[in-house]
Amino acid sequence: MAKRLIPSFNRVLVEKIIPPSKTTSGILLPEKTSKLNSGKIVAVGPGARDKDGKFIPLNLKEGDTVLLPEYGGTEIKLGEKEYHLYRDDDILGTLHE
Repeated sequence: MAKRLIPSFNRVLVEKIIPPSKTTSGILLPEKTSKLNSGKIVAVGPGARDKDGKFIPLNLKEGDTVLLPEYGGTEIKLGEKEYHLYRDDDILGTLHE
């Protein structure tokens, strides 16, 4: 069993952030109220090449919190954890505090 996955080309490995289902005071939240499709980047590929063969590095790095599309990505299970593999182009943006 693989312990670490390094994505190929312009792909990133993302662990989705699951929003809390309960507030700190114990109130249960409906599923759709805090539906922000975000995740944390666990691993990034080296990048891709354009038509001329020039190397194009990724603008994302490990540890970034990103906004994900509602659909897409390839679901991967490593050990007990579930991850999603996306192309760099599929990531909608980065989230900052």
